[in-house]
Amino acid sequence: MARARMLRFVSVGQAAPEKRTAPERRADFDEIYAGYAAAKAAEQASRCSQCGVPFCQVHCPLGNNIPDWLKLTAEGRLEEAYEISAATNSMPEICGRICPQDRLCEGSCVIEQSGHGTVTIGAIEKYITDTAWARGWVKPVRPARERGQSVGIVGAGPAGLAAAEELRGLGFAVTVYDRYDRAGGLLIYGIPNFKLEKDVVVRRTQRLAASGIVFQTGVAVGETVALEALRARHDAVLIATGVYKARPLDVPGAQRDGVVPAMRYLTASNRKGLGDQVPEFDAGALDARGKRVVVVGGGDTAMDCVRTAIRQGAASVVCLYRRDRANMPGSMREVANAEEEGVRFEYLAAPKVILGDAAVTALRAQRMRLGLPDPSGRRAPEAVPDGDFEIAADMVIAALGFDPEDLPALFGAPGLRLTRWGTLKCDPRSMMTGLDGVFAAGDIVRGASLVVWAIKDGRDAAARIAAFVEARAAARQAAE
Repeated sequence: MARARMLRFVSVGQAAPEKRTAPERRADFDEIYAGYAAAKAAEQASRCSQCGVPFCQVHCPLGNNIPDWLKLTAEGRLEEAYEISAATNSMPEICGRICPQDRLCEGSCVIEQSGHGTVTIGAIEKYITDTAWARGWVKPVRPARERGQSVGIVGAGPAGLAAAEELRGLGFAVTVYDRYDRAGGLLIYGIPNFKLEKDVVVRRTQRLAASGIVFQTGVAVGETVALEALRARHDAVLIATGVYKARPLDVPGAQRDGVVPAMRYLTASNRKGLGDQVPEFDAGALDARGKRVVVVGGGDTAMDCVRTAIRQGAASVVCLYRRDRANMPGSMREVANAEEEGVRFEYLAAPKVILGDAAVTALRAQRMRLGLPDPSGRRAPEAVPDGDFEIAADMVIAALGFDPEDLPALFGAPGLRLTRWGTLKCDPRSMMTGLDGVFAAGDIVRGASLVVWAIKDGRDAAARIAAFVEARAAARQAAE
């Protein structure tokens, strides 16, 4: 195989995968981007400048070896590219679809900073692993030896799945417990199909099951099984539940019919797409069809909600955000996609009261302006005097973020200690909680964050758990 000519960013322009038109996208829940053809993927990969200090890699939470697999893709050595990609990432095709690359690897690309347009890293990452699946290169995990020790994982979201794969590769018997009826967590029930089609997630979990990982769904720790029972059953336990407690819309009238939390709305939509019976959706309470929808929030979850409402046939969709466009915490690509699809944005506006009798009929908002920086360094929004206005609404979706549930109470485990933010307190080096042999990873430690960070945390936790179990086994052996 001839070596590829790299650094072609001057002569080859940036070309993202083809995106379906907005009218096409509004009509279904299919993914909006087509895949690359082989020649186009190789051409775009050849634009990489092969930096001595690859800032794309530095700003990837997983430290993915991006320049290496870009060069291999440019040379047509896709199986090797896949192996390098999979070496650091448990779900590269998922990250290629849903990571905010514009805020991470692509946003740090040197040629982007020089005005030539970033290398389309996410699309190439997706192409590599989709090709690997199609050609049968993605195999079940086969450990070199079985250890005879087991780990229980509470939570089948990205952190739990990443940890399960790593631990199984090290030879542990792994059981994953989840309170829902499907594995995948946020990947299945939180993220809409137009960003992540569910068969992409299912084939990942099926591969883990084929690797010998046992999934027990419908298991609620603290109800179905006690945490102490899991500790007795396994050599170590990992808590990777994520954070699902919706932050409330704290304004008068928020109790009215038609005001719903974002995750409840998205879960209903995703369940319908999976073929489930969803009475609240069928009765119209969680279906936006024909309704005037207002989504409060400016993150990626808010973008998921507004774009879902568009596809459900809402009469109108407005996104209300208290800061300006430049300060939105979500991906700017998602904001642009929502704008193309017909979402109206009301920036520098905050909800003041929900109007109506039993059901919502309108939202009264107030105009905001950015004042002095808050403790985080962001300019704090403050109300503009006499800046009230109203937006007609039949449904108001609160997408204000998520907080952790009270796990010590939920699990009946007072030994679990919490931070002041309600997340689990862990030793930062060992990742162990206040309970011996019980570890934690992902959003339940970090707070609501990105899937890529959850994957990193899960992989890191697997290494810490393996070291703990090995050390304990060695100590027992030495004592005998």
